[in-house]
Amino acid sequence: MKPLKGVRVLSLSLNLPGPAALMRCKEMGASCVKLEPPSGDPMGLYNQNAYSQLHTGVRIAKADLKTELGQRALHRELAKTDVLLTSFRPSALKKLGLVWRDLHKQYPQLSVVAIVGAPGARAEEPGHDLTYMAENELVPGLELPASLYADMGGSLMASEAVLQAVLTQRTKSKGIYLEIALSEAAAYIGLPRTWGLTKPGAAVGGGHAGYKVYTCKDGRVAVAALESHFAVSLCKLAGVTVESMKTLFAPQTHASIAAWVATKTRRQLDDLAVQHDIPLHTLPK
Repeated sequence: MKPLKGVRVLSLSLNLPGPAALMRCKEMGASCVKLEPPSGDPMGLYNQNAYSQLHTGVRIAKADLKTELGQRALHRELAKTDVLLTSFRPSALKKLGLVWRDLHKQYPQLSVVAIVGAPGARAEEPGHDLTYMAENELVPGLELPASLYADMGGSLMASEAVLQAVLTQRTKSKGIYLEIALSEAAAYIGLPRTWGLTKPGAAVGGGHAGYKVYTCKDGRVAVAALESHFAVSLCKLAGVTVESMKTLFAPQTHASIAAWVATKTRRQLDDLAVQHDIPLHTLPK
């Protein structure tokens, strides 16, 4: 499906959340244009591979929006744009003449999806993925998270907002303004932890012996035998008798499964997973 076919999206966003949202819009059929400063997008400097993938099929032009020439180029694009995607602080948007009230007056059909760090009064605060993740208790130790979850979650919310904007345009014949905060994206991603689902000792927080990462002979294995039929199959292989689901939370069950897994190679575990219908994924050390 291409729900954004025929929709023109103009992006002024740099780095990751905005370009990732634009990539999603392109995948949904939108015609995507991006105006970059003369120096280009920083992503193109420190990771050309990521930059290339993010901008596949996107028409890129250079414009210094702080100059009269750049402003003319911007407004030529705005005149034929359905949705404008930004990722500047409100103060920067004001300096560039991109305040929503003025844009809406000049281009009534235009919608704006503004990606900010934090919502409302906090939109001027400096921050990045790591700080928003930390704010939502998603950085439990000293190691960095495995991915840029707030940025990528924010990009999905932004592409969803583009869909909302287009739907509104088609039903009410006018543009709307939507703000997407990366801190709120991190909060959404962190809801399972807020609910207690992933807290230490909870079922998917290490308490359930069938939902855990173990060390095997030549690597690691992520086991996700959470449902009872999966858990029973796993315990049977490990020599554990399951009297009730409480058995899966017993320290001895953890120890028994860990000891059994430690005797197996990744290949053996992969084969057993297929033979006994157990959800697991082996990993290198």
